[in-house]
Amino acid sequence: MAKVVVMPKLGLTMTEGTVSKWLKKVGDEIKSGEPFFEVETDKLTNTIEANTDGVVRHFFVEEGTTVPVLDKVAIIAAADEDISALLGGAPAAAAAPEAPAAAAAPAASAAPIRAPGERVVAAPAAKKLAKELGIDLALVPGTGPNGRITLDDVKNWKPAPAAPAAPAAEEAPKTKASPLAAAVAKDLGIDLDKIGAKDRVLAEDILRYLESTREKAPEEAPREEVVPMNGMRKAIAKNMLNSHMTSPTVTANLSVDMSAMKAYREQLKAKEIKVSYTDLLVKFIAKALTEFPLLNCSVEDNKIVYKHYVNMGVAVALDNGLVVPNVPDADKKSLTEISKEIKELAKLAREGGLPMEKLRGGTFTITNLGMYGIESFTPIINQPEVAILGVTTMEDRAVVRGGEIVIRPMMTLSLTFDHRVVDGSVAAEFLQRVKALLENPALMLA
Repeated sequence: MAKVVVMPKLGLTMTEGTVSKWLKKVGDEIKSGEPFFEVETDKLTNTIEANTDGVVRHFFVEEGTTVPVLDKVAIIAAADEDISALLGGAPAAAAAPEAPAAAAAPAASAAPIRAPGERVVAAPAAKKLAKELGIDLALVPGTGPNGRITLDDVKNWKPAPAAPAAPAAEEAPKTKASPLAAAVAKDLGIDLDKIGAKDRVLAEDILRYLESTREKAPEEAPREEVVPMNGMRKAIAKNMLNSHMTSPTVTANLSVDMSAMKAYREQLKAKEIKVSYTDLLVKFIAKALTEFPLLNCSVEDNKIVYKHYVNMGVAVALDNGLVVPNVPDADKKSLTEISKEIKELAKLAREGGLPMEKLRGGTFTITNLGMYGIESFTPIINQPEVAILGVTTMEDRAVVRGGEIVIRPMMTLSLTFDHRVVDGSVAAEFLQRVKALLENPALMLA
């Protein structure tokens, strides 16, 4: 029985999706559970599987089209099943099987086989292929019902070879020319009649003609290019604007001496425990957030919602944007558990396979630009959270310790906070506590 495939609703907040890629073609057989198409949402790309067996009979939308959730995108049915009712009454051809390699192509046609203005009825896949190959569908005979042009009709069509033109009798040029001009014109294939000389053509007349017909240099590439935002970019733009309009923000910066953290990481490495600085920051900042719950809350309808758990968001950069998957209950997990989970989340994000539940429910976010050498920046809060911590590059700087100038690996932390609920003094105390933990790892046991 024919089944209409719709744009799935992949999350509570999803309102539309973009069909970024069809993984099957019209006419292909498909089984339940097989990958059918890819959907790009405001957060990630998902591969949608077929939920029925049959043949792909019709696509309602092309690749790159954005449609609301639950809108129809395709039809799967039996090869010979009538789906005209699902198409709004238009007749539809059954999907034709692939023609065998030895099948003879339809007779070639060099002239239109339809009257001028006559409607050309063709399967969508046939139209698409004809467009790609530059074939005029008016020249293609249709073998489907009522003369409908199928995909195989386009595949097998060949233009009739053009009849060879009769050789034209060589005529002597009407324009007189000097012997040198006549020899040059013959060598260069120039028609002396086009030179336009008054009496007879001279060699200098040919030079002037060549100058006037010389090809101009190719035009410069366009100075501007307009590219529509994809689904993820539009969502980022919308969320960033919403955050800016919602929260009156302040950013505070504080430098931290990372000498102790470097030594701590080396000690772990000696025990074959390999963790990144991001892993360490998630663990240490989760500890600080349990002591400063106001930095871990959210605001809803003029109410402060305190979270007695830390779901730490870690921003992951992608080729076309970024996502913020969460490490749930980061305050209760070990460093190795956090490290393993962050690696898995980053891998899933870059492969487009992050489940939606990993993108919801965050309470605080860390965003790291240190690998790009950034020394300070102003991160934007990931709503509905009230704070976000920017991590910058670690670099050797000259600092004063005990009255002496020494070199230390320093890192600047940039905390952006929502001033509706977090006062500057509270933000400063939180940063001081993070600094104390990073500079004295043993305090994690206190």
